[in-house]
This record gives sequence, C-alpha cells and structure tokens, in this order.
Amino acid sequence: MGRDDDGGEEYLFKVVIIGDSAVGKSNLLSRYARNEFNPHSKATIGVEFQTQSMEIDGKEIKAQIWDTAGQERFRAVTSAYYRGAVGALVVYDISRRTTFDSVARWLQELETHSDSTIARILVGNKCDLENIREVPVEEGKELAEEQGLFFMETSALDSTNVKTAFEIVIKEIYANVSRKVLNSDSHKAELSQNRVSLTTNGEAKQTSTRFSCC
Repeated sequence: MGRDDDGGEEYLFKVVIIGDSAVGKSNLLSRYARNEFNPHSKATIGVEFQTQSMEIDGKEIKAQIWDTAGQERFRAVTSAYYRGAVGALVVYDISRRTTFDSVARWLQELETHSDSTIARILVGNKCDLENIREVPVEEGKELAEEQGLFFMETSALDSTNVKTAFEIVIKEIYANVSRKVLNSDSHKAELSQNRVSLTTNGEAKQTSTRFSCC
C-alpha cells in the first residue's frame, strides 16, 4: 500500500489464478485485462501476470494478477508465487469433471502457502459449453459453501461474469484490509462501539454476492 501523486491512498494486491491445465486460466486473465480471447492459447510456462486498476471508496486499487501453470511438472516453481497473495481464483472446467475433482487439492495447496484470510472464489469456467457439461451448477455451489468460498460460473469465450468474478475477489481483499485497519490499536475504541453493526453489514454483503452463475 502506498500513496498516489495526488496524495490519496493506493493499494497493490497480489491475486493468483490456480487450477488444472487447460481450464482457461490464461484466457480468463486476458479477457479481464485486455478483453481478448485466444482459442489457440498454449499452456502457460511458469508464471505470467497482468496489473489492473479499479476504484473503491475513492481509492485506487491495483491488482497484480498472476496466472500460474497448471501442469504438475511446474507446481514446484509456481508454489513460490503464492507468497504475498491476498486473493485467489480457483478455476475448474465445467465440461471436465476431473478438473473439479482437483479443486480440493488446489485449495489445500493454497492453504499451505498463503494466509488464512486470503479472499477466494471458486470459478466454474467455460459455462458456454452447457451441452457437454459434466459438473452441475449445484455441485459447484455446494463445494463453495462447504469451503467458505464465493462462487461464480464464467465464460472467457463470451465474457460471461469474467469481470464480476475478478472484482468480487478484489473488493473482498479491500474489505479484509479495511477490517485490519479498523482492528489496529488506533481504532480499537471506535470498533468496540460499532462491532455488531460492522459484523452484520459485512456478513450481509458477502452473502448477497457469494453464489452467482451464468
């Protein structure tokens, strides 16, 4: 976190995209960052990242989004890049059940290498492939509820929910950071008077956006 040229606050958040190979992680990022889709994209080697900006509460928020390779042989390399991450998109392909079955392993890896307060969303990508769907929407929702994740189905091909999925994570990161500031020593007295209302509002906001699909 720093300050911009006008003296206002700005934030830089690291977000990782994880999941099996060929679930569409790179195309989700390119659709969000550049509004591009490459049907012939090749497997990511190692790690690539893009930086995107948005404004929340009058503050400039920059998200440095890392696209990690999904192949097993690169996992030792990419695991180092979880360090410092405050948000994650865990992606599976709705047309390949094996990628959904791998979600538990990716969540375990995320838990091992990141802070427990990391903002997480489960993303069922390729919802344009409804005719060959192998993972029902309900299963994605149930897993997300069990693991305490936000949930959304997306399509990098036709842009469905892509921007929304990334923004849910970024906004949740900002909310987490704001809560940490409120819990600092200088704000404890004020927080003690408003604890109930703050908690209630936070839970209501999260519940309203947790489950969405195309």
